Amino acid sequence: MNLSTGKRVVFLFYFFMIPFLLLLSRLYFIQVEKEDYYMAKAIRSETQTVPLEEFPRGDILDRNMYPLTGPVASNRLIVFPLLIKDPDLLSKELAAVLKVDRNSLLPALSKNPCVLPYKITSSAAKAIQQMNWPGVLVLPVTQRYGAEPLAVQVVGHLGKIQTKEELGLKNKDGFRIDDWVGKTGLELFYNNELMASAAGGYARIYTDARSKFLEGLGVEVNYNHIDGGRVNLVTTIDSDIQRVVEKIMNEHIKNGAVIVMDVKTGDLLAMGSRPKYNPDPLKIEEYLNGNPEAFLDQCTMLFTPGSLFKIVTACAALQDGCVAEDDYFYCQGLKEKPIPCWNKFGHGRISFRDAFAQSCNPVFVETAEKLGAEKLIACAKSFGLDNQKIIGYDIPYDKRQNLNLIASPYNLANSSVGQGPVLATPVQISVMMNTIANDGVYMQPRLVRELQTNDGVIKSSFPVGEGSLAISPQTALELKKLLSLVTTEGIGREAYVKKYGSAGKTGTAQLGEEEKGVYYWFCGYAPIDQPRYVVTVLVKEGIKDGQTAAPVFREIMDRILTQ
Repeated sequence: MNLSTGKRVVFLFYFFMIPFLLLLSRLYFIQVEKEDYYMAKAIRSETQTVPLEEFPRGDILDRNMYPLTGPVASNRLIVFPLLIKDPDLLSKELAAVLKVDRNSLLPALSKNPCVLPYKITSSAAKAIQQMNWPGVLVLPVTQRYGAEPLAVQVVGHLGKIQTKEELGLKNKDGFRIDDWVGKTGLELFYNNELMASAAGGYARIYTDARSKFLEGLGVEVNYNHIDGGRVNLVTTIDSDIQRVVEKIMNEHIKNGAVIVMDVKTGDLLAMGSRPKYNPDPLKIEEYLNGNPEAFLDQCTMLFTPGSLFKIVTACAALQDGCVAEDDYFYCQGLKEKPIPCWNKFGHGRISFRDAFAQSCNPVFVETAEKLGAEKLIACAKSFGLDNQKIIGYDIPYDKRQNLNLIASPYNLANSSVGQGPVLATPVQISVMMNTIANDGVYMQPRLVRELQTNDGVIKSSFPVGEGSLAISPQTALELKKLLSLVTTEGIGREAYVKKYGSAGKTGTAQLGEEEKGVYYWFCGYAPIDQPRYVVTVLVKEGIKDGQTAAPVFREIMDRILTQ
C-alpha cells in the first residue's frame, strides 16, 4: 500500500468515524441527559394525567432544608371527563356535596382532566367516595404554598406565561403558553433549575391512538413518583430567625425592611419586607391589583441612609488622623449652617465621641470639610457601599448609586450626614456594620448556598466569600467603642440588649419638608463582646429612629439570641 492509498484510508476512517461519534453524542444526550423530558413527552401522548402536585418544581429551602414556601398536602377533587357518563347529573350531585354553584362545575366535567380548586372536608370526601362516581377521585394534592410562607419577596412568586413574546424569553425545552414559571425573586432567577420534568405524584388513565379510554386498566395513582432530575435551591435563610423577624414586623412595621446577617460568614439569615403579599396563585390577584409595594424586595432597594452614613465619615476621619475621639467642637443647634443640628438648642461644646453618640450634624459636616470628598468616597467604597452584589442572588445593578457624586459642588456637607446623593440598600448597611463587628474584614453577603438534587447531590455551590481587610483592626476597634456609646449613653439607648449588650447607630432620612417621607433606621450588632449577628431595621412609617427602629432591633436581637 503506497502513501497516497494510506492517506485515503485515514481520510475515509475519519469521514465515517466523526459523524458516528456525533451520532453517539446525540443519542447519549437524548437517552441520558434528556431522558426525563422525552419520557414525559411520550407518556403525555398516550395517557391523560393529572399531577398530584400543584406546581412540579424543586423546593426553595432554608439553611436547614426547610421549605420556605411551607408546602402542604390536602384533599382535592380529581376528575377525568373521559370516564364521566352524565356530566349534567354529576354536576348537580357534586354541587350539593361541595355547596357550590353547579354552573362553575359543569365546564370542568366536560373538558380535560384536572384538579378542582375546592378544599375537600373529611365529610365531603366520605360522601364523594361513597357515591363511587366513575372518573371522580378524592386524593391528596401538594400545594406549594402553605398558610405562612416565609421571605415572600425574596423567594418570589409564580405566574403563567401569557404571550408568545414571553415564551420566547424562556430557554428550557417544553415551555408552553399557560405554563407556570417564576416571575420574581429566586423563583425567577432560578426558574430553569427549579422546573421539574414531572410531578411528585399523579393520577393517570391510559388511552389508545384515538384518545379513547383503554378499558380494564382503571385509574393508576402514584404518590411517590421519583423525579431524578429535580433540583432544590438551598438558601442561607434560617427559617427560625426569619419567623421571628416576620412576627415582629407584623406587630411593629407597616412599611420597611429587616436584615439579619451572620457576622463571621456574611450569610443573610433573614430578609423581611413590608407590606407583604400571599404568593398563593388563588390569592395573588388581589395583591396584583392592590398595593404594588407589597411585591418589592425592600432589603435590596436603595434608600437615603441618613445618620448611618456618619459611620463612614467617622471611619475616614479616624483613619486619616484629621480628628480624634477627644477632639472638641461647638454645636449651636438650629443656628448652624449649612446643616442645623436636630437638637435645636445645640449641644454646645462637645467631643467627637459624644457627637457620634448624640448624632450631632454640625460636627460631622465640619469633620467632612477637613477630610475632603475623595477620602470620604474611598472609605465608603471600602465598606462596599458601591457594591450591590449578593452571592447567589443576581439582582440587577441600580445605577442611581454613585458615590462619586459626593465630590460634586455643594454635596459634601449633605453627604457627610447621609443625605443628598448618598444611597444604600439595607443589605449594604448590614455589610458596613458587619465589617466593623468582624474586626475590619469585609464579607460579601450571601443568600444562596447551593443547588442540589433530592438525593443530596450538589449540582452547583456558592461558597462563602474569602473576606478582605477593608479597614484596619485598630480603626474597627475605635468604631466599636463609638457604636457602644450610642446604645449606652447616646440616642440609641432603646436598642440596648440586656444580658448580651449591643452596639449600633440610629439614622433618620428626611425626604421632604415637614418630615414628609421620613425613613427611620437602626443598624447594630450583638453580643457586644463576641458579635454573632448584625440586624438592620428600616421603618418607613414610624415616630423617630430611636423610638421606632431601635426597639424593633432590640426585640429581634433578644429573641434570636435566646431561642
